[in-house]
Amino acid sequence: MSVETMSDPFEPARLGPVRLRNRVIKAATSEGRSPDGLVTDDLIDFHVAFAKGGVGMTTVAYCCVSREGASAPGQIVMSKAALPGLRRLTDAVHGAGAAVSAQLGHAGIVAPKKLTGATPVAPSRFVNPTSFAYCREIARDEIRAVIEQFAVAAQVAVDADFDAVELHFGHLYLPSSFLSARINRRKDGYGGSIDNRSRLVREIAARVREVVGDRIAVIAKLDMDDGLPGSIWIDEALRTAQLLDADATLDAIELTQGSSVYKPMYLFRGDVPVKEFAEVMPPALRPGVRLAGKRIMGSYPYRNLYMLDAARQFVPVVRNTKLILLGGITNRDHIETGLREGFDFIAMGRALLREPDLVNTMITDPTARSRCNHNNKCMVTVFGRTHCVLDPEQRYGDIPKV
Repeated sequence: MSVETMSDPFEPARLGPVRLRNRVIKAATSEGRSPDGLVTDDLIDFHVAFAKGGVGMTTVAYCCVSREGASAPGQIVMSKAALPGLRRLTDAVHGAGAAVSAQLGHAGIVAPKKLTGATPVAPSRFVNPTSFAYCREIARDEIRAVIEQFAVAAQVAVDADFDAVELHFGHLYLPSSFLSARINRRKDGYGGSIDNRSRLVREIAARVREVVGDRIAVIAKLDMDDGLPGSIWIDEALRTAQLLDADATLDAIELTQGSSVYKPMYLFRGDVPVKEFAEVMPPALRPGVRLAGKRIMGSYPYRNLYMLDAARQFVPVVRNTKLILLGGITNRDHIETGLREGFDFIAMGRALLREPDLVNTMITDPTARSRCNHNNKCMVTVFGRTHCVLDPEQRYGDIPKV
């Protein structure tokens, strides 16, 4: 998108077969509001708030393609049992004027055995450096099964009237871990060169496209780099994006950074909520988290548009697939900067958790600034109900009558 052709960010825009009312997407923020793996009224209210607040599309996260692929408690499992609730959710979001996407993923090395009941899988045998959990090597027939699980989950999304699916190829979840030279030491066609390591994400995208056709949009969330030495860096990520672009299976790529395995603050930037993370850990681990939390989680200063320098490298390489910019976007100036740089859509996470109506606010007041102060305590709330801790209504609920 050139400067000359850049339109108002709050005018309608097409994403594959879908027409969004504007170019702002509520980014996926794992919600923890589905204790039985099913949609709840709480989850519906959560997304309707963003729809009423003006976003073009909201992303339901995280939707597991199988129970073994869960990354945290309270996540939706994409299944026929979930369909009635998913339809209620999409109807409610559409009724509030927005489109809705389902983020589909398999957590792989991030999937806790205590939650899933299964030993987590990885491209090769691996020990998670944060949880110290052993991950076994996934077999070839299991790879084919995972690809089909993504396809089945995508069909559930179509049947539930979602407008898009977002394939989670980031943060060292299972597909992303195949892209990592540090984790993927396979000797077969899924290991070795970056072209081979990109095979799984390409096969998932192709199978999902085969299932959904042109009925809904297909987005991939792709790591540019993950902050883990010897793992994913931008040079190989550019090649993966180029391969996906040539396949023409995706309508858009949302560019991200970081992992859920090592120094997670590389993704979030800003304050490191060590005390809050220690409180949700098992008692035996709490002293260690308090003492070494910053070293384990990493510490990276927040700055506006902090992913832009890396993301702009993808603009000349990805020619046929639209690009979505994420990271440190909190006001209209940031949105317009992203569009001028060649991105087609903008994704916002924490700023919208703080103010679900921020888009409407920016439309009426172009000088408006987000109230998010990047304290990152919302990160810890994913172990319960994801919310902004500075919003009393989200944290405590409605004020009871006296």
